Amino acid sequence: MTIDQEMFAGGVAVVTGAGAGIGSGLARRAAEIGMTVLVTDISEERAERVADEIRRAGGRAEAEVVDVSRPEELDRLAAHAFERFGAVRLLVNNAGIETIGNTWEIPAARWERTLNVNIHGIVHGVRAFVPYMLKTGKEAWIANLASIGAFGVMPTQTAYIMTKHAVQAFSECLYLELELAGAPIHVSSVMPGMLKTSIFEAAAGVGEPENARRHRQVMHDLMRDHGMDLAEGCRRILDQVARKQFWVSTQPEMTQDALDRRIEFLHTQSPPSLAPQARQLLGLE
Repeated sequence: MTIDQEMFAGGVAVVTGAGAGIGSGLARRAAEIGMTVLVTDISEERAERVADEIRRAGGRAEAEVVDVSRPEELDRLAAHAFERFGAVRLLVNNAGIETIGNTWEIPAARWERTLNVNIHGIVHGVRAFVPYMLKTGKEAWIANLASIGAFGVMPTQTAYIMTKHAVQAFSECLYLELELAGAPIHVSSVMPGMLKTSIFEAAAGVGEPENARRHRQVMHDLMRDHGMDLAEGCRRILDQVARKQFWVSTQPEMTQDALDRRIEFLHTQSPPSLAPQARQLLGLE
């Protein structure tokens, strides 16, 4: 028996943004190890498709339409989950969108959508679920999706990168708050490296400036050619979450490289600069 089976089998998992990408992979893995999964997504079609795949594979899953940018929908989700199942053992705040373009060229609506989904979706997911978790008194886990981007910078990915810096800081403070409260709730900050997902597909860029297409295509191809298999990445994530690790990485060497660059930057207090790989990506070398 794997550690995630041992800790999570028989429990309930709620995964936001589970209709595609890492969210769908985590939902499938949670079901595979014996959890009942509440698959949530802004798209009813995507959520139901993943839930149906889980059920056809012999697992237990229900689909729920949720727009995490709206706090009241997360309140509704939490109330529904605890009324329906009695307890939630694992909350995965995964929903997020990638936005590409120079800061001044991204339309206000796209900026607001990115901030509301990537930051407020996690903040209000925690705010909505933790009171119920505390009330049950049972051991529970919260996994917030950050990124190795939480420790770096990348021009034209500013909107996404800044949200992941915020998620990392939020998760660190949340960890300490729950520790001080003596709550049996474990917090993990999940830092995926490069996994094979659909986050850089062209359709995801609706509302971005026209010149974002090239960067999105380069990142899409890079992920397709060099990314880790999604199922393997999600297996690694739930294994580390089950071990109650705060730092959760799919590719530790990538995380360490990002941390080393960040530490050097803070230590030297030098102006921001691009790593050689980033310069190549942007066509500067």
